[in-house]
Amino acid sequence: MAMRRRRTRQFAVIGLGRFGSSVASTLYKQGQEVLAIDNVEDRVQEMAPHVTHAVQADATDEQAMRAIGIRNFDVVIVAIGEIEASILATSVVKGLGVRYVVAKALSDLHGRVLERVGADRVVYPERDMGVRVAHNLLSGNIIDYIELMPGYSIVEVTAKEGFIGRTLRELDFRAKYGITVLAIRRGTEVIVAPNPDTTIEKEDVLVAMGEDERLEELEALP
Repeated sequence: MAMRRRRTRQFAVIGLGRFGSSVASTLYKQGQEVLAIDNVEDRVQEMAPHVTHAVQADATDEQAMRAIGIRNFDVVIVAIGEIEASILATSVVKGLGVRYVVAKALSDLHGRVLERVGADRVVYPERDMGVRVAHNLLSGNIIDYIELMPGYSIVEVTAKEGFIGRTLRELDFRAKYGITVLAIRRGTEVIVAPNPDTTIEKEDVLVAMGEDERLEELEALP
């Protein structure tokens, strides 16, 4: 049976700082068509080998965006680091009929304004990365932390003293915490989708998924 190929979509990334460049090059490496836009010529030239097309243009200029054909792109990512310019660019591309606009925000207030001018999704890359780093630094028992979506995560938690010698059925994490144990890491062995009768051993690491607040309750256990 023939495998279905993922449909190639057209992305435009406006603003080629660290965040915008990373998004653009990653999308391109994943086989997507990517137009990179910035008003600084050096950034455009540096990015050109890593995307489908790269152009120098002012994203706050409606005529310039219309000439590029911005409305024909499936997704436009506004990654401009300057607040006023990012708001204007978001308003311009949305006003030209772009179906889905993702905009980078520097603060909650900035994000709310972006939503008001039409951004379909607002992301906070600096803040979110800070949360990840702080979580790893401060949570001694959490070996790794991966954000799934706002409010939900997958974490690795070393087995608490009260877990040792008890089965997953007895511990009943789902009923007590709304948490699902996806796997158990035991030395070099990984038990995927462990059986409810699996007994927790000392130094086991539980790979658990659930709401952040409930995971924090789990991590706080002695």
